[in-house]
Amino acid sequence: MQVKQNNWRKIDHVPMLDLKTQYKSIKHEIDKAILRVVESQMFILGPEVSSLEKEFAEYCGCRFAVGVSSGTDAIMVSLMALGITAGDEVITTPFTFFATVASIIRLGATPVFADIEPTSYNIDPNLVRNAISSKTKTIIPVHMFGQCADMEPILEMSRQHNIPIVDDAAQAIGAQYKGNRIGNIGTCGCFSFFPSKNLGAFGDAGMITTNDEILADRLRIIRHQGTQPKYHHKIIGGNFRLDALQAAILRVKLKYLPTWTEERGNRAAYYTKRIYELGLAPEKVVPPQVIFDSHIFNYYVIKAQNRDSLKKFLADHNVASEIYYPVPMHLQESINSGQYKPGDFPICEKACKDVLALPIYPELTEEQQEYVVQMICQYYGVA
Repeated sequence: MQVKQNNWRKIDHVPMLDLKTQYKSIKHEIDKAILRVVESQMFILGPEVSSLEKEFAEYCGCRFAVGVSSGTDAIMVSLMALGITAGDEVITTPFTFFATVASIIRLGATPVFADIEPTSYNIDPNLVRNAISSKTKTIIPVHMFGQCADMEPILEMSRQHNIPIVDDAAQAIGAQYKGNRIGNIGTCGCFSFFPSKNLGAFGDAGMITTNDEILADRLRIIRHQGTQPKYHHKIIGGNFRLDALQAAILRVKLKYLPTWTEERGNRAAYYTKRIYELGLAPEKVVPPQVIFDSHIFNYYVIKAQNRDSLKKFLADHNVASEIYYPVPMHLQESINSGQYKPGDFPICEKACKDVLALPIYPELTEEQQEYVVQMICQYYGVA
């Protein structure tokens, strides 16, 4: 069935993200910041990085922030600082980006998976409780798609068993849980500034937040080859430094983040409203739900009937979409050496078959959004 073409027209392309338009809107400030660093010739750490760390800590409402080279390194450096090593167990979700689990494995520790909640896609606290053993040294909740996991019961487990929490907040900068912004909840908060994030650098960059002064000092030492003082290496670290050019760019963008977050929320609300108005939900499409204080919509992720076929249809009609994530971690070839099988984490596995991310970013126009939902209607034959 063809949908009546009311109030929409064919659009050449709706991308997943439009960073060129964002750059144009703040080009003068970005270019000025880059030139400032170039003229200073201070490219490694220095005042730009320390200023960003201070500003980012204030944004998150925590005491300390430590700039690092990527979101992946933020997780690994945090685990290193907490002393995670061979024989330790780290509880996390199988529904995440590969870096979460790979960071555990690189240190010789063992990832222990707990399945997710079907609505939030975040780790299920009840299953975390069941996974705790005498070898559990850390819990890594991953705050998926821009929404915090249910942290209160996980924090209680942390206190009860003296297990630190490393928040993987790569997709959740600015999200809040019961009045606290992510980065000010667990022992460490790990952030990615990959260009596609809500706060994106011009390359790889990351940040770790904490309220523990001793831990913050250890994080700084580890990111800089374990040096303290210079050329004296008391611990094994690495080259995990955030460079000054990225810090200067992020300082400009951080000022705009609250506005960009609000704009993403507005576009998410439009999608959800139209999905219900056009009769797509809940049989064909299930839109995301806001469960706690806020959802910053790093991605707008729907559950879609015949997901793969819908994705192809959208691509054929000039609409980009993406699957986060098609293969759960416990079934990844490099992780599963025979200890896991399909069906071990059924909610996660179902999500991997159903989820589809639609384009969402502050510069996305209402006309583009209407075209996206009309194309979904056309695919399902919903008039």
